[in-house]
Amino acid sequence: MDKFFTRVASKSARVLGRPLAFIISVLFVVLWAASGPLLSYSDTWQLIVNTATTVMTFLAVFLIQNSQNRDGAAMQAKLDEILRALDNAREEFVGIEHLTDDQIEAIREALENDIQNGGGKASTVTPTVERLLDRY
Repeated sequence: MDKFFTRVASKSARVLGRPLAFIISVLFVVLWAASGPLLSYSDTWQLIVNTATTVMTFLAVFLIQNSQNRDGAAMQAKLDEILRALDNAREEFVGIEHLTDDQIEAIREALENDIQNGGGKASTVTPTVERLLDRY
């Protein structure tokens, strides 16, 4: 089931992200708007577009979220591999995406402060970031 959903979500995301999908959507809206006078702008006429857009938006949210989750996980795995492979990289950074927003923000601020106060990359050898990483 997981592989099937991944295939469907990936294919749908590719198709829905193309300019042709946008053009087709615009054409449907223009067609719907043009049909207004023919249908006397009835409640049914309005209900058609409201229902269609609600259903499409509802489904698209799940497809987009699935794509975002996979992209984010793949990116983290690649970054973790880079950290693992580089001799001078701090392996403590592997997995920090599982920390809370506040914890990540504290680490980010400490990194920025180390760079700003020391004037360069060499300044990040100070224990500030290591203390934060050890604490979490």
